[in-house]
Amino acid sequence: MTDFKFRAADLFAGAGGFSLAAVQSGFEIAFAVEFDTHAATTYRDNIATPERSKNVVVYDKDITSLSAAGLAQKHFNGNDCDLLLGGPPCQGFSTHRIKNAGVDDPRNALIHVYFDFVRNLQPKVFLMENVPGMLWQRHKSYVDEFYRQAGDSGYTVYVPQKLDARDYGIPQRRQRVFILGVRNDISTEGFEWPPKPSHCSPELAEKTGLMPWNSCASAFSPAENNDVNDVHMNHGPELVEVFSRTPPNGGSRRDSGRVLPCHEKHRGHQDVYGRIDPSQPAPTMTASCINPSKGRFVHPVLNHGITARQAARIQTFPDDFTFTGGLIAAGKQIGNAVPVDFGQVLIEHIKTLLGLRMYSDEQEIVVSCSSAQSAELVCA
Repeated sequence: MTDFKFRAADLFAGAGGFSLAAVQSGFEIAFAVEFDTHAATTYRDNIATPERSKNVVVYDKDITSLSAAGLAQKHFNGNDCDLLLGGPPCQGFSTHRIKNAGVDDPRNALIHVYFDFVRNLQPKVFLMENVPGMLWQRHKSYVDEFYRQAGDSGYTVYVPQKLDARDYGIPQRRQRVFILGVRNDISTEGFEWPPKPSHCSPELAEKTGLMPWNSCASAFSPAENNDVNDVHMNHGPELVEVFSRTPPNGGSRRDSGRVLPCHEKHRGHQDVYGRIDPSQPAPTMTASCINPSKGRFVHPVLNHGITARQAARIQTFPDDFTFTGGLIAAGKQIGNAVPVDFGQVLIEHIKTLLGLRMYSDEQEIVVSCSSAQSAELVCA
């Protein structure tokens, strides 16, 4: 008898942060869809391995060109999909957009493409991640339609939850929305969503009994020799001088004395060209996390931006996970990912809803959680 594996699929999979979280939670990935060539290559190189999920098929195609029904038949063939993951592109929902920008962005509709896969795969559970901006009033029609389709398709969908990664032990301030749906034939008795936070601000830790937020200090320890992602942007002499005037461990653009013409009309984003404070959770790693002109992404003490490896560590990727396509592509893949350890906390919590599936050499044996005790088994 081999170890059991739940089976999952991942849409808009990126470099594979959500998938790696699932693998580390005991799942086998049947297939993943990711249109970006560099991200798809990274996924294959790191997830589709004998040590992780060797049988996963990666489709590096526009998801709208794929048949959800066809992939369901090919990869599950009538068997249960336990978990469907995914984070549809969030640019249309981005909180950086002003006024009504993004309302008619066609990328918003990709959450409905996601649901087409839910409808065809009929997973026991689906978990979708997106930016908090998707809950803004201007995007309400997209979210309402998503919930309508879920109800019509036999799913109970929990209220969208805006969660902060640092409240779950991730060394980063990162707020994202998670939408959990459960097939109506799956018992949710005793299940609570979301999982309770494990960490909080140091000021509240003693009062609440929770652990204090984790700092990002460990991200800046030396990288392994020949780490292809131990690289940072090369800055011109002017910027190096700016960084040299910026106080260590949290200094900002204002501290550096750097004033651009645009700053004469407004204050600008104060975090731009700021240093990361290693004693605190890091700022949100974005798709431009290796570029100091896009946020607080300067090394705590050195006069350059953070490396791709340092950003990946903040996103809790292991050091053996390598990103292809060069520095800019790596930064995009890292910043767009679900932090691995954060995803694992959520998926481990969701596993309590799933039946226990084991594989013998000859057949598959499925034991529901409700009957596991009588079978002298313990549900994962």
